[in-house]
Amino acid sequence: MKFSRRMCVGMATLVVIAAFWYVATTGLGLISAGRFPAPSDVETAAVQAFVRGYPDTTLLVHVLHSLRLVALGFLVSVTLGVPLGLLMGWNRTAEALINPVFLLLRPIPPLAWIPLAILWLGLGDGAKVMVIVIAALPPAVITTQAGVRSVPPQIVEAAQMLGTPRLRFVWDVLAPAAAPMIFTGLRLALQASWTTLVAAELVGSLAGLGYVLNVAQQDLYPGMILVGMAAVGVLGAGSTALLGMAERRAIGWAQLRGAA
Repeated sequence: MKFSRRMCVGMATLVVIAAFWYVATTGLGLISAGRFPAPSDVETAAVQAFVRGYPDTTLLVHVLHSLRLVALGFLVSVTLGVPLGLLMGWNRTAEALINPVFLLLRPIPPLAWIPLAILWLGLGDGAKVMVIVIAALPPAVITTQAGVRSVPPQIVEAAQMLGTPRLRFVWDVLAPAAAPMIFTGLRLALQASWTTLVAAELVGSLAGLGYVLNVAQQDLYPGMILVGMAAVGVLGAGSTALLGMAERRAIGWAQLRGAA
């Protein structure tokens, strides 16, 4: 019942925003179509993108291209970031060796790496995946490290008293105990992946949602710009929802403990 009520409130909010949008653009003409598109303009742009294609192919092809880049970048960042965070959280020597590198590189915006990524990997997808990994890696590492540090000392002491082997202790005790924070880092990493993808695709791309937004901006096509933005928003929300489902399956016990 609580979930249904939240859904109704969310839908009502969207309806109010859509009504205000229609009144401000089409009904009263308070906003010119050159500055912000009317619903009819967005509908026309969406039909063009899905059916005829824009600029070179259909929106579905652009979506699949962007999804592939995000998936690759996210998987690489998780594969590297979670073990690295576990190591830094558990081993003080490893933290002392690795943390200065993070402190040095973390303030650099991921987009600042685009010139180097292009220089090293060219204008292909490899450079875009590299930039996505650079953006998504720090949240995965930092939150995993914080999750390990938040593990109750009693759990660590009990495992040590039982003589649990080190590798088994990490994967059977430490990782599950830190899992809530790890999934928080995964959500932040996924969000960073989508945000960085669009910016990376603005340079040297021939496909993808960032490419659609770039061409639409050059063509002064506000309706298509909004279609591209909406596609990014829907895909980002959908992928976050899928990650949330995986989290509930993996650590539903943590949510039940929190509710208790």
